Amino acid sequence: MSSSVYVAIDTPSLERAREIVGQVRHHVGGIKLGLEFFCANGHHGVHEMRKFGLPIFLDLKLHDIPNTVAKAVQALHPLEPAVLTVHAAGGRAMMEDAKAAAGAHTKVVAVTMLTSLDQGDLDATGVRGGPHDHVERLALLARDAGLDGIVCSGEEVAHVRKLWPQGFFVVPGVRPEGAQKGDQKRAVTPRAALDAGASILVIGRPITQASEPDIAAREIGATL
Repeated sequence: MSSSVYVAIDTPSLERAREIVGQVRHHVGGIKLGLEFFCANGHHGVHEMRKFGLPIFLDLKLHDIPNTVAKAVQALHPLEPAVLTVHAAGGRAMMEDAKAAAGAHTKVVAVTMLTSLDQGDLDATGVRGGPHDHVERLALLARDAGLDGIVCSGEEVAHVRKLWPQGFFVVPGVRPEGAQKGDQKRAVTPRAALDAGASILVIGRPITQASEPDIAAREIGATL
């Protein structure tokens, strides 16, 4: 059975990305490539990372008018990402068009509330209710738009899975017991996230900044 852990390769260096994935490839289930990597390396970099034979989660968090997002998704077809992110806040029409434009083998998932945000951030941006309320609203919007799932923190995943039993739930900001949270305000342990209903876990710095990333990835895997 493939690991549910996708390692987050958040570096602009293609050489460093290759080095990390080369070390952890047998202990993770996929590779998450975000804006930092994509802006530095583009399509070429993704093609290079595909050579490791692992699914690619392209985390670009697209958020624009529906036509622009649809055209962007179409432009990503040659990369054949297993998972692609858009922002749920872009609205139903944008999400519908993103899904319609995606390849048959690409799951389109909507980012609900970043794990670096908390109640104070919602208040500051004028969002009513708490994180659970906000994530629920956006999750139901994504579901009704025909998306495959959402991105949410481990604190909300159990609740939204009850509302969307067939959804695909990506949980980022996961931190092993005792690890530093950094800029993550709503983090849970890998085991807790899976128990709550996560489909895949996105783990970056606890693996990529470890002195021996392969050992760190294997130790995390042993807790699942």
